[in-house]
Amino acid sequence: MRILYLDIDTLRPDHLGCYGYHRNTSPNIDRIAAEGVRFEKMYVSDAPCLPSRASMFTGRFGIHTGVVGHGGSAADIRPVGRFRRFHTAAQRPGFIECLRAVGVYPVSVSPYAERHSAWWFCAGWQEMYNPGKRGQERADEVVPYALDWIARNAKEDNWMLHVNLWDPHTPYRTPEEFGNPFADDPAPAW
Repeated sequence: MRILYLDIDTLRPDHLGCYGYHRNTSPNIDRIAAEGVRFEKMYVSDAPCLPSRASMFTGRFGIHTGVVGHGGSAADIRPVGRFRRFHTAAQRPGFIECLRAVGVYPVSVSPYAERHSAWWFCAGWQEMYNPGKRGQERADEVVPYALDWIARNAKEDNWMLHVNLWDPHTPYRTPEEFGNPFADDPAPAW
């Protein structure tokens, strides 16, 4: 099994061609979606992004993980029950540990832990790549790490590559070399 997990922060499905958006804003994602798995009904259990990631990677709601916000103690996973003793490693199996238990090699290309001081996010990955700009990397700075890893490992089996992109959080600016492709489009009818 090979899993390419694109974790694009704040990207809404109604702005992707593979979900019916009328503008050509996501041709590469649309091609991947045409050949892969695309979910129709997927909802976050917690928001904003840090509690959402904690829930996704632990399989628990924010009220149970203790991660209910960004920064400080609101960003730390709270041990409960038999896990409340002193420990230095993530001892409750989460998504990544479950993948490892069935022989999947998990890799992450992400500045996520540094961006949110969520060091628990690092637990369980076999390899982690951080482009090193303290969480403000653009996709064109992150994707080369992922492409390099895929080029070296594509023929292997049983891996999961998690790639975290932050771009939708930043101002929407089309690079100058592309001009303004949507200048003549009508405004959204919301």
